Amino acid sequence: MTHTKFSDSVHSLLSGIVDYAGLFPPSQLSMSDAVANYANYKRSDYNWILGRFVIPTARLDEFSGSARKFLSDSKFGVWKLSVLAGDDIFETVRQIEDFNRASAPSVVCDSIEVKADTSRMIEDIAQIIPAHFATYFELPINKNLADLVQALAIRGQGAKIRTGGVTESAFPKNEQIIRFIKTCLAAKVPFKATAGLHHPLRSIKPLTYEIDAATGVMNGFLNVFLAAGFLRQGCQEKFVDELLEDKQAENFAFNADGVFWRQKYFISTAELKNLREKNIISFGSCSFEEPIADLQEIGIL
Repeated sequence: MTHTKFSDSVHSLLSGIVDYAGLFPPSQLSMSDAVANYANYKRSDYNWILGRFVIPTARLDEFSGSARKFLSDSKFGVWKLSVLAGDDIFETVRQIEDFNRASAPSVVCDSIEVKADTSRMIEDIAQIIPAHFATYFELPINKNLADLVQALAIRGQGAKIRTGGVTESAFPKNEQIIRFIKTCLAAKVPFKATAGLHHPLRSIKPLTYEIDAATGVMNGFLNVFLAAGFLRQGCQEKFVDELLEDKQAENFAFNADGVFWRQKYFISTAELKNLREKNIISFGSCSFEEPIADLQEIGIL
């Protein structure tokens, strides 16, 4: 893989791309360990790749206790959290707003993630969550997807796709990923992804960190993010399916002007920046170190 070290295209694609979800499977760390990791990542050479700290609403108080020593130190900067909503949306909003009032200015919850499977749920929840939160609705990829995404578009909300998990059945098929991306692009709905994306390229990997864990085909975050970029250009689904399947690092080449796939298909740096600002926002990963190590191994970092 050829590249210019930390070129504009790499920065445009990777800035803030990883929302750290160390509390969740398969890592499932303790709060103190996850918070300490995030603090270390914020001070690392690759802190520009780091996004938000992902946390369930019910654990905000626990976070405050574990993070206090870091939050009092200005060298760590502002911590931004993405909060997974509980079953009671009114209570979720109350807890988050109480937390923000008590924690400002060193930490802020500015993003909420919530599940919904009907347009009515989206409408009801969107009316409850204040507009100053960026809200992402995790949607099922079924026959109602277009209606659900349209409901998000009408209310100015974001979408979320689950791209994996700890079992093979948790990974959507390529055609489902493509359908989700195309639907969001057409409706101008920003979206994020979660789970199963902590390797940059499609690969066969253990699905958990257990000894003798089952292996499975995992999606690559470079594959998925660049698939969104090429779909945005209007490329055909067959082409994008081949991209999602690609495991070969040498097929992805970054330079200052953009990124090439297979030497002839191109997304410019300006397109990458716009893609990240308007369309595919970030992905949640229980590991920050694995994406960095893999990106170094294939020559991007």
